[in-house]
Amino acid sequence: MTTNRIQPQRLEKLLQRLVDIYSPAGKEGDVLDFLKGYLKRRNLPVIIQAVDEDRYNIILAPANIDIQLAFIGHIDTVAAPDLDNYSYSTQGDRVQGLGVADMKGGCAAMLEAFLTFREAGHAEAPIALCLVVGEEESGDGAEKLMKSYHFPWAIIGEPTNLAPCLQSYGYVEIQLTARGTRQHASLAKRRHNAVELMLQTILRLTHQLEAKHPEINYNIRDLFSSHSGFAVPERCEAWLDLHIPPGMDIGEVLIDMEEVALSKKDSRPNIEMSFRSVTIAAGYQIPEKATVVDTIKNVFKTHNLTWSADAFKSHSDANQIWASGVKPIILGPGQLEQAHSHDESASFQQICLAAEIYLDLMYAMVLADPDQK
Repeated sequence: MTTNRIQPQRLEKLLQRLVDIYSPAGKEGDVLDFLKGYLKRRNLPVIIQAVDEDRYNIILAPANIDIQLAFIGHIDTVAAPDLDNYSYSTQGDRVQGLGVADMKGGCAAMLEAFLTFREAGHAEAPIALCLVVGEEESGDGAEKLMKSYHFPWAIIGEPTNLAPCLQSYGYVEIQLTARGTRQHASLAKRRHNAVELMLQTILRLTHQLEAKHPEINYNIRDLFSSHSGFAVPERCEAWLDLHIPPGMDIGEVLIDMEEVALSKKDSRPNIEMSFRSVTIAAGYQIPEKATVVDTIKNVFKTHNLTWSADAFKSHSDANQIWASGVKPIILGPGQLEQAHSHDESASFQQICLAAEIYLDLMYAMVLADPDQK
């Protein structure tokens, strides 16, 4: 069996091109066009899976073969905090730029591994590469993927600092809305201000979370009110993110949060608070006793890496992929702490190591199938 190795220079050139193409969720067209051309120039059969009128997933998979393992990465990013400063740069081993950690570094590593694997003559191996859109917003790319494809296992290249995550936190998105009556600002004390009611409610919620559910990671994502001028605002809205450990009952948490949010009814007329859970994604846990997990452990040994399974403390496409009946292991270069930050960066050496791990996992899958040797 031929076992080509990755080409770091080719990988770096690809990563730089990916980062330099601005591709926030919903506006991935330019990077999709680049990837489609990049793969076709290398004689790889590209499957285009439409997600909406302008956006699509890119899939590389052998025809008429049951896929056993899919490598999945999202090519979109969050919006740039600074449109004049999001592109690729280097400082020693660190590569910087929007999406380097989340997760263009992982996508580049998967692409380089898959290209090397195919160059070694394994076009009929039961392995797929799926590059999807929309993860940073609605997850519509992964949703579309799972409607048409099914495979028992997946590797998701989210930033885990190359720690394999067999567990993932669940996610709940909560919308809070306070409504009052618009009136002259000098009368704010006479009737409850919608913003004041919202602030009191958020304080009760966060105190409850810290006291009763300290293991939940919460984020007050947005807080805004109606533009009132010199008047009492009649509406205030807030959005909360909850990242919930696997195994915790999300329904019980939501009931608890709703009771706290609505527990103190204001006695004054025309003031109210509403609570709505908008998005719910369950967490999951994969047992370590599985052939694919053993295969990854063996690959780690060949690279003298210590096996230490961890939990991914954010939601990702892995949650809905799990809900579709696939077992997703999250394993990628970069650190979650770097994702979405102003100075997002990752170790290029680690991105190369990720590509080597992905490639060796592909080779190991071929060795496990006598028909592919």
